[in-house]
Amino acid sequence: MKVAIVGGGPSGLYLALLLKRSEPQWVVEVVEQNAADATFGFGVVLADTGLQQLRDADAGSYDALSAAIRQHQHQVIVQAETPIGFRLPVKGGAIPRLTLLQILEQHAEQAGVVIHYRERIDSTEDLARLGLQDADVVVGADGINSVIRREFEQGFGTTTQTLGNHFAWYGTPKVFDASALVFRKYEGGHFVAHYYAYSDEMSTFVAECDDATWARLNLGSLSEEQRQTLMEKIFAPELEGAPLISGNARVVWRQFPVIRNEHWTHGRHVLVGDALASAHFSIGSGTRIAMNDSIALANALLASNGDALAGLDAYENTHRSSKQKLISASERSYLWYERMGQWMDNYSPEEFVYQFMTRTGRVNEQRLREQYPELMVRLGRAK
Repeated sequence: MKVAIVGGGPSGLYLALLLKRSEPQWVVEVVEQNAADATFGFGVVLADTGLQQLRDADAGSYDALSAAIRQHQHQVIVQAETPIGFRLPVKGGAIPRLTLLQILEQHAEQAGVVIHYRERIDSTEDLARLGLQDADVVVGADGINSVIRREFEQGFGTTTQTLGNHFAWYGTPKVFDASALVFRKYEGGHFVAHYYAYSDEMSTFVAECDDATWARLNLGSLSEEQRQTLMEKIFAPELEGAPLISGNARVVWRQFPVIRNEHWTHGRHVLVGDALASAHFSIGSGTRIAMNDSIALANALLASNGDALAGLDAYENTHRSSKQKLISASERSYLWYERMGQWMDNYSPEEFVYQFMTRTGRVNEQRLREQYPELMVRLGRAK
């Protein structure tokens, strides 16, 4: 089988690794528009549940990833300037995104995968210059702005909507002891910072506000530098003088696009990761969800006995239900954040944290009692 993977992010590289490791005679090539050492974003979260699936899929890359992860054992939620902390029930943490990509690249190339860097694909016709025009499978692993999905939107049944909240990804040299969410009112507006350390030198720092705040404070009229300075002011107690770093993106503040596709495949073309369904960053599982897609697609193709189209059908049929559970959790989470101003204005810190912990529907009160007994005591809900 010949497989062309467009997009050299975590899902694309991991899929290539899994396919080539199991079927060395297959032609598996990755096409990536950026340089090998280019990355956008700072650190990404890899929780314990996701790591176990990676271990089962490929022990070698799992070991390398685990060694590079900075573990998170505590989380703090601050509402109305009241911090409520608790110990996380499962292991996991964060890893520099560039390190994640380098590990997957190394293992993929060792397996025999060919990776074409600095090769921009504007349509599937461009695959011909790389000798991939006759690929049995063309994978769109190219994220929210997927070229593959855009070319066949009607076939995939693509829908797109944009959320109201505005957010920006920053890094900071402030290395936080615990991951945290700080909800803070400022001049009548509602803001939240999501932050966590991902190395001994850096942390990821995501700032967010609701659309009403964006309009009320006229944040759209500010430059990116002015908005960054404002975030440093609002969250000065947490940053303690450390600066925010905007990274490589020219436009930092944006609104989240919700991408969905009725069909996962169109002929020999198939989508994975954010190209298929964008997972909101508030559930901290976007990378895990994308790599889960790669595992499912690899398993389906490897079991297809060389029938690529049958493998693509099996991918969608076997993986859709588990994928939908995570995407549904993502949807409930972002809908909660879209109304965060209402919750911040009306809930006590304890009520707020309880509503936050149960917002996706995947954690109920019984699970809270089992996994977070100290937190339930603090929330006044212990039996």
